[in-house]
Amino acid sequence: MIKKFAKIGGLLVLLVFLLVTLSFTSLKYNHVNCNDIQVNYNPEEVIKVNRTELINLVKSIDKDIIGKDFDSINTVQIEQAVEKHEAILKAEVYKVVTRTDSATFRGVLAINLKHRKPVIRVFSDKGNYYLDEFGGKIPVSTNYAANVLVATGDISEEFAKETLLPCVLTIESDEFWNAQIEQIHVQKDGDVLLIPLVGDHTIEFGTLENYEEKLRNMKAFYKQIMAKNNWNKYKTISLKYKDQVIAKRR
Repeated sequence: MIKKFAKIGGLLVLLVFLLVTLSFTSLKYNHVNCNDIQVNYNPEEVIKVNRTELINLVKSIDKDIIGKDFDSINTVQIEQAVEKHEAILKAEVYKVVTRTDSATFRGVLAINLKHRKPVIRVFSDKGNYYLDEFGGKIPVSTNYAANVLVATGDISEEFAKETLLPCVLTIESDEFWNAQIEQIHVQKDGDVLLIPLVGDHTIEFGTLENYEEKLRNMKAFYKQIMAKNNWNKYKTISLKYKDQVIAKRR
């Protein structure tokens, strides 16, 4: 019983200590000013918004933010504004207070970013942009370049997001096709040409209907025919007709 009371007493002492410490810290943190803005993201991300651009964006929301009392900074408002940037998928804004000496505290507004990951670059007379896996449109910038599948030709934004993107995601998720297909060209009639990296031929894909089945048929043709040192014997390989692979020799 004595041990039980001693244990409870110890917990009460610890609780009082924590409450006093937090109260003291809270008093110290009151009226801490924002001295800096820090932008953080994974350096291995393909798309990277320039840090200066992001800091200027924050300052455009609140031009007096540097030197401003932390208590009067609206982090939710800043998060919402940052997430409107087309290259950013998610933003987390929070306040960090660090001690510079025994009596002085320094306030930093931290912004953690997750950028959109491009899976295709659309290059046509109707637009030049990247798309991520969710159909998010990412502007082209001199600050970054992504080595992704390129789509050219007659491509509206609606076609790119609703029709082309699902096929692209299937290609990207397949190790063979991801390495083999380097360009998609959409003709005015809606038929699609695939430009492979290996082999001096063009794949006449037809429309993107039943694209998964067409890709399976084409992969089987590669394994059964092309792999036998026939990579440069054909000019075109057509998948336009159901359950058929028609190869035209040079």
